[in-house]
Amino acid sequence: MENPPEMIMIDLHYWPTPNGHKITLFLEETGMPYEIKPVDIGKGAQFEPAFLAIAPNNRMPAIVDRAPADGGEPISIFESGAILLYLADKTKRFIAQDLRGRVAATEWLFWQVGGLGPMAGQNHHFNRYAPDKIPYAIERYVRETARLYGVLDRRLDGRAFVCGDDYTIADMASYPWIASHEAQQQNLADFPNLKRWFEAIKARPATLRAYAKGDAINPPNGASMSDEEKRILFGHGAAR
Repeated sequence: MENPPEMIMIDLHYWPTPNGHKITLFLEETGMPYEIKPVDIGKGAQFEPAFLAIAPNNRMPAIVDRAPADGGEPISIFESGAILLYLADKTKRFIAQDLRGRVAATEWLFWQVGGLGPMAGQNHHFNRYAPDKIPYAIERYVRETARLYGVLDRRLDGRAFVCGDDYTIADMASYPWIASHEAQQQNLADFPNLKRWFEAIKARPATLRAYAKGDAINPPNGASMSDEEKRILFGHGAAR
């Protein structure tokens, strides 16, 4: 059942990509009232002035918190890692409140946004979207993706989740990028700790709800990205 307008706390500017899924994973876990504002990145909605006002890097997701903790005007946040950290601090959930636990969650969150996401993203690009197949680029990013999978697999040895027994924003940040493992030419059987972790998160009810919402907005149809969509996503240089 949808939340009535007066209950909605978070406006989520979203499209069902790995970075977008991070935020719906958190919101579905906490039950925070939110409303999705679709940003169709294949049609260039990320370049519209209203969106750029809250996300100047022309990338989604972004949120607007209508009820910030200081009681002031609505606050906007862009960058998926910053959003997860903001929401975790706002709710005091999915991040440890002790010093060492918080350090662990933030360092693995930053590991994802600075490493796993960008490298897996380049893997996706050269494997699936680049007009010319460049063997060197494909091999480089497939190998680097495998290295990062290995880092996470070792971290999960003896741990249920990235930071220990508790599911945190560090897990939410990485899971959507591992969900595309087949497209990244990775076999989870080669990473047994990672596979166990992945299957556990995949089965969580909030994960199922989050991905269902994404499918409702942009139903998977198996169609390839059009040349025009590629031009919009990959063809923009510096703004003049």
